[in-house]
Amino acid sequence: MRPEDLLCRTAQGLCVRPSGVHIDPTRPVERALITHGHSDHARAGHGAVMATPETLRIMALRYGEDFARSVQPVEYGEIVKLKGGVQASFHPAGHVLGSAQILLEWKGFRAVISGDYKRERDPTCAPFTVIPCDLFITEATFGLPVFRHPPARDEIAKLVDSAELFPERAHLVGAYSLGKAQRLMALLREAGWQRPIYMHGAMVRISEFYKAEGVPLGDIRPVVLDERKKLGGEIVICPPSALQELWSRKFPDPVSAMASGWMRVRARARQNGAELPLVISDHADWDDLGRTILDTGAQEIWVTHGAEEALVHWCETQGLKAKPLHLLGYGDEEAEELAKPPEPSEAAPI
Repeated sequence: MRPEDLLCRTAQGLCVRPSGVHIDPTRPVERALITHGHSDHARAGHGAVMATPETLRIMALRYGEDFARSVQPVEYGEIVKLKGGVQASFHPAGHVLGSAQILLEWKGFRAVISGDYKRERDPTCAPFTVIPCDLFITEATFGLPVFRHPPARDEIAKLVDSAELFPERAHLVGAYSLGKAQRLMALLREAGWQRPIYMHGAMVRISEFYKAEGVPLGDIRPVVLDERKKLGGEIVICPPSALQELWSRKFPDPVSAMASGWMRVRARARQNGAELPLVISDHADWDDLGRTILDTGAQEIWVTHGAEEALVHWCETQGLKAKPLHLLGYGDEEAEELAKPPEPSEAAPI
């Protein structure tokens, strides 16, 4: 059987052909399977949506309870029968809370759509699970050899050391508001940081949601605007764009830090004004992309959103059949936030 008999590209994105179901569609569709809650994968306006319970709750938090006509929560490992004899199941992707890979089984053929994923341990979500398959559809956000991420705990140690070395300065850490910010909080706790962790107003709803889901974030507090000058020695997590706003200038001699896989590129760090760049990513790096592809045992690889051609070439050097999907409408949500202001509804006033 050809993989194209099961999956095909449409204007809405990747479609399960026998079932008429789309995966992470970029436009409203009648039926959708959603891998995780980031905005380039999870959009409002679909008819029926199937996802993990956590992803559905994140979508409701971000878009309102009526983000779809109907929803169906699916636990990790649970098998759901789709039209056309296709079976679907969700498995941990290790990206953010509730994130999943989707396994499709049809006529003895197994295809896995990775969504966004990482292999490094993350205390805020279930760890990535390798799923043997015939076809593996992988992301390639950091699909270039230059992107080799150091252990996150080492980058967190740099932040803690700086905060202890400069107790008179506030440390402002730019981080994506869904997943990255909460991961930083949890990693700081594991590193022994016992002080309150402060957060920009844009972080409050999602961070409180993570705590309600049982993620150990400790004492987290929204920044009180009139008390910013008192936060010397404290760590404050905020959207990357807030580092460039008047909001950040009210802190005592702030250290501007940025937590992103893109901080591996020095020009990106300088462009974003990061005095303390922290290479912490929620995506697989070059080595883990290759390791994962080999671990699945798949003989055919489709590559999407990222450095597609480079990873396709690597696959071919390994004797694997591979092709880029060139799907439109997907990107790195973290990179996009580096260049945009906080949403007015969530931004703290100046």
